[in-house]
This record gives sequence, C-alpha cells and structure tokens, in this order.
Amino acid sequence: MNSVEKKQRDPGVSSALDTDDGLFQRESESTWSRLRRSPSAMIGLALIALLVLTALAANLLAAQGIDEQSLREGLLPPGSAYVLGTDEFGRDLLSRIIHGSRISLQVAIIATVISAAVGVALGAVAGYFGGRIDYVVQAMIDISWAFPTVLLAIFLVAVLGAGLTNLMIAVGLSYWGGFAAMVRAQVLSLREWEFITAANAVGARHVRILFRHILPNILAPVIVMGTMMMADAILIEATLSFLGMGAQPPTPSWGSILASGRSYLRMAPWVTIFPGVAIMVTVLGFNLLGDGLRDALDPRLRNP
Repeated sequence: MNSVEKKQRDPGVSSALDTDDGLFQRESESTWSRLRRSPSAMIGLALIALLVLTALAANLLAAQGIDEQSLREGLLPPGSAYVLGTDEFGRDLLSRIIHGSRISLQVAIIATVISAAVGVALGAVAGYFGGRIDYVVQAMIDISWAFPTVLLAIFLVAVLGAGLTNLMIAVGLSYWGGFAAMVRAQVLSLREWEFITAANAVGARHVRILFRHILPNILAPVIVMGTMMMADAILIEATLSFLGMGAQPPTPSWGSILASGRSYLRMAPWVTIFPGVAIMVTVLGFNLLGDGLRDALDPRLRNP
C-alpha cells in the first residue's frame, strides 16, 4: 500500500497532512539562533533597527523643522551649530536627512509589499495550475524583465504622475517578476511532494492547498527576496527623487537632497556626501540582513 492509499484509508488523514506540512519547517535549532551566529547579519539588523528608530523618532531627533530657512546661514559647513552643516537655503541638513529616513523606509516597505503580493499570487497560481495560465504568467514575467528596472519605474511614474504614492506603486510593479519567477519554481517543486498529492487525493480544495500547504513552505525565500528588494527600492526611490519624479518639495528625500547639492559639490560637498552615506549604510544594512536570513533559513544548512 503506497503513501497515498494509506492517507486515503486513514481516518486521521487531516492530522497526517498537518504533520507533513511541517516537512520544510522542522529544524533542530531556531532561526534566531542561526542568525545570531552571523556577524554580518547582526550588523545589518543593527543598521536597520537604527533606521527604524530614527524614522519613528524623527520629530524628537531633528533639531529644526524640515523647511526652516535662514538664507544668511546657507551652505554652512558642519560644526557645533549644525552638526552636518546646512544646504543652500540654510536648512539644517541633519534634520532633513533624519526626516528623509521616513520616506526611504516607507517606500521600501510599501513597494516591497506591492511587489510581493503581485508576484507571489501570480507565481503560485502559475506554478500550481500550469497550462495556459503558466504560459501567460511566464510571458508577463519575460516582458517585465525585458526592460531595465529603473527605466520601467521611470516610465510608470511618467504615466502615473510624479509623487511619492505613484513612486511606490511604480517601484512595486517594477519588481514583481522576480517574486513570481522564484515562487513559480518553488511551487513546481512542491506540488510533486507526497503531502500535496495526498491533499489532492482526499479532495482538498485548491485554495486550501495553496494557502494551507504550499505558501507556508515558500515563506523563507520570499522573506529573503523581500529584504533584498527593500535595498533596491531605496536606491530606485533615491534615483527617481534625484530626477524630480519622487517626493516633491518641501518633503525631504535623500535623493532630492543629493540633487540640490550637486550644484554646490565643490564649495559645499557635505550637502551631497551625508545623504549619500545615509543611502549607502541603509542599503548595506538590508543586504547584510538578507544574506544572514538566506543562510539561517536555508534548509540545507540545518542539522539533521
């Protein structure tokens, strides 16, 4: 009697399926324990925690308002009065960079959620049902990959209009193909496993199989890809804001601060250097955390 027949005749088939659901989730040690042993992951986590705390406490940490101008104090170098100096309008650069962290974090989270929602849904449906649906989704993925991500985001913002909300939608719709391709490949592999075959044999609905048995087992790679995409989303947001297609004045954005400082690069390099460092450190933090999560969640690295 094969495994499928056993599950069909076993009155406790539901509990057996629940046990099989944990096939990819069993581990002899917690993910957190693995993550803690990675110095790079801890550094990345610390940087991201610092970004989150800065964004949440921006009103408390910023010495001045984001648009308080003093033309007499324009382009002052870093000093005791202004820790990071001022821009061409005499605005405190530190305050604007602190408030700009909110924009970067907001774009990173919302754009990633949009991209993951679209990509995971289409990838799961394509991988599970196959056939014409799979063909159409693959064609859509190929079309999205045919354009460089930045150019596709610029095109979408040009169609939707400049602004922070449209920028987040554009970035999210520019990255969904990666999620869809990865999820599709995972689902194609998972649907051949015995616990999926057993669920089909006992008449479980497709929606239940997808949400109860398949999606929980592909969360790990989705989380890792989402972390990596947050870094890309911040870079894309900075690029579009630099071009004037993102957050509009007087809302501070790291990209727009960079754009305003390029005209004064020789006489006031700090206007460009400090927001550039903020972007670099934030992207580094997300990448380090993503690498650590990938190693911690990789089932091949778990002890038997």
